[in-house]
Amino acid sequence: MRRRVLFILGPTAAGKTAVALRIAEQVACEVVSADSRQIYKYMSIGTAKPATTELAAVPHHFIDFLEPDQRYSAGQFGLAARDCIQGIFERGHQPLVVGGSGLYVRALVDGFFSRRIASDEVKAALRAEVGKSGLPVLYKRLQSVDPATAGRLPATDSQRILRALEVFEITGQPLSEFVLEKPQPADFDPVFVGLTWRRAELYRRIDARVDAMMRAGLVAEAEDLRRRGYGPELNALNTVGYKEVFAHLGGSLSLEETVKLIKQKTRNYAKRQLTWFRKDKRLTWLHFEDFVDSGDMAGNILHMLASGQPQTA
Repeated sequence: MRRRVLFILGPTAAGKTAVALRIAEQVACEVVSADSRQIYKYMSIGTAKPATTELAAVPHHFIDFLEPDQRYSAGQFGLAARDCIQGIFERGHQPLVVGGSGLYVRALVDGFFSRRIASDEVKAALRAEVGKSGLPVLYKRLQSVDPATAGRLPATDSQRILRALEVFEITGQPLSEFVLEKPQPADFDPVFVGLTWRRAELYRRIDARVDAMMRAGLVAEAEDLRRRGYGPELNALNTVGYKEVFAHLGGSLSLEETVKLIKQKTRNYAKRQLTWFRKDKRLTWLHFEDFVDSGDMAGNILHMLASGQPQTA
């Protein structure tokens, strides 16, 4: 019988961490974080990392291990996370993948098909870089990371240059090599659980989280990042929360406008996450309103892990 790996997925502010911790109270497990921003140091408040006490309670992987200016792709994560999961099984523990980065989950479980590799965030960051630095700079980068593709493209073909760089950013592999390979699915059976709330309540939770981030010192965290030499031009910081706070620090947004914009952009991001995950029919969706508390939901999820099916009332 193939081993099962539990995946707790869903939009930001859904309560994934709380449920994962309740599961850890009942099963010896280790958390594999599938979050493309929690991998970076010095970015705790804006990425809603688990608290220090929560990280101490359960072993966590792929949190706080890179500097913000280091590049890391979904493809790199997929390979590293598979090795990590193997190690967790060897230690006799249950792997528990928790997060909201759909590309990371896809890379881990399915590998990639080249026609499906896409990221609005990566695409937007590359377009912004073209506007700031010019296409020749990006073409030179493509020549460095994927000379075969660069060699067959005119230096003025912005669409294909950016597409090739997008694939490289996501997978960590040159497009010229990548398209020749077949995706290799993971050697375990994923049990996918999607957590969410009714829309109005999810948006209320998002607004409350943003307010809590501001009280916890998100502006000071961004100032600290800036003192360390990290700015909004980095891919790691070209994300909701930090992007708006950097604009505030630059004088283009008031604090009130900053908070309002972060809430709006976070709601938009949550909608994109839900759209992404709902396309995957392997997910069983659970609404928090249908359970007494996170412990009740954790018990249901553990039943799913054992049986492969949601528990009936």
